Amino acid sequence: MSWASWTTTGVYSGRGGVLTDEVGALTGDLTVHTTWADGEARVAVQYSGASDWFTMSGSPTPCESEEASRTLHQAVVEAVAHGGGATVPAVPREPA
Repeated sequence: MSWASWTTTGVYSGRGGVLTDEVGALTGDLTVHTTWADGEARVAVQYSGASDWFTMSGSPTPCESEEASRTLHQAVVEAVAHGGGATVPAVPREPA
């Protein structure tokens, strides 16, 4: 089994924040965490420094490779910074 994970702290959400499955929108200083395993990426967010994690709406999502999941993580960080009720963006397709 292959897996990888990335965490980015200090992501300030844009107006409208990020949508979560458990509590709706989160705004402010957030931490974003992506875990990739078995062809699937799971994205969670939390208030930076807090202990509770929340599933970002749109997670989990199919993701073909570790490289694609790293690209997805960066796209998620950018979506959170943009705000507007951000959800997990579409995973970029890898060339055949």
